[in-house]
Amino acid sequence: MKVLIACGGTGGHINPALAIAGIIREHVPDAEFLFVGTPDGMEAELIPAAGYKMDYVKAAGFQRSFSPENLIRNCKALGYLATSGGHARAIVRRFQPDLAIGTGGYASGPVIRAAQQLGVPTAVHEQNAFPGVTNKLLAKKAKAVMMTFEAAKQYFPEGTKTVMTGLPVRGNLTHKTREQAKRMLGFDGEMTILSFGGSQGAKCLNDLMPDLLQWHLQSDMKINHIHAYGKHGRESFPQEMQKRGIADDKRIRVSEYIHDMDVCLAAADLVISRAGASTLSELEAVGRASVLIPYPAAAENHQYYNAMVLGKAGAAIVIEQKDLTPEKLRAHITELYQNPEKRIAMGQRAGALFPTDTNDRIWNVIAEITGQN
Repeated sequence: MKVLIACGGTGGHINPALAIAGIIREHVPDAEFLFVGTPDGMEAELIPAAGYKMDYVKAAGFQRSFSPENLIRNCKALGYLATSGGHARAIVRRFQPDLAIGTGGYASGPVIRAAQQLGVPTAVHEQNAFPGVTNKLLAKKAKAVMMTFEAAKQYFPEGTKTVMTGLPVRGNLTHKTREQAKRMLGFDGEMTILSFGGSQGAKCLNDLMPDLLQWHLQSDMKINHIHAYGKHGRESFPQEMQKRGIADDKRIRVSEYIHDMDVCLAAADLVISRAGASTLSELEAVGRASVLIPYPAAAENHQYYNAMVLGKAGAAIVIEQKDLTPEKLRAHITELYQNPEKRIAMGQRAGALFPTDTNDRIWNVIAEITGQN
């Protein structure tokens, strides 16, 4: 069985692709894989590091806002568009896959379209509650569209075969109790907050967190707080913590990146974050209350739609970035601190959204398409 997987751009596209390959390999140990992405994306490093073969097409997205820089980027994207189709078809012909799967990213469009043109069965995995333009176009000829959120179904063309599978998450997330995780982090049993904005960091969170962390320590509330400031906070956040004299407090753990996310998520009573699909799936998997601040510049504003799935279920408080203020965030934290039964109920509602058999659902879709049943 030969499987071509097109993905890239962000971890939100790459990690599901790697997880799907792992699911296939569990059932077909001798399956052969070829990943296709862009040569300058994160996939160029992450996919080979995971032990998979990689090929490349040059592709880029179009920028909607006008600036001299974006004009140059759009000209480059047009040039890639003119050549990516032929290159993608050459890759498909050379590999001759039994199945091609797209999980999003700039390379996914031309590669999956080429596979469809050459008669290769295709499937798409859509991570977000509001699908991107490319996946909506690819869905018309795909054998199946696997969805993370049921809410995405309404946006696909009529006649699309959609299957609610969920999004694969790291298997070690659910192995620790909250009490065990807090002890591992050196925290007591008090309310623990986890905040992060992804590997790059979120400026709006980094701008608020020094005041929020200082407020924790000066108030009567006993709160443990873990914050990841990301790459963009590297030059300023640690210095701000030192200046305020709160860098070494035992209730606060601050770092650029969280390498033990399974432990930190398990310890958390409340998570404050953006609303990427992978993050929300992990919140559902561990059943945690959250305050979500969707990234407003995300394509098609998809993070807002993702967040509202949890918001409408009563599993999360959703604050749009334009409405985010220190006072509003402190008010929500105070309410959830004083009413632990509310945050417990929010976590339970989050957990109820998570399909526990995601891997089986994904395999069933693939097995049906390839005749592996």
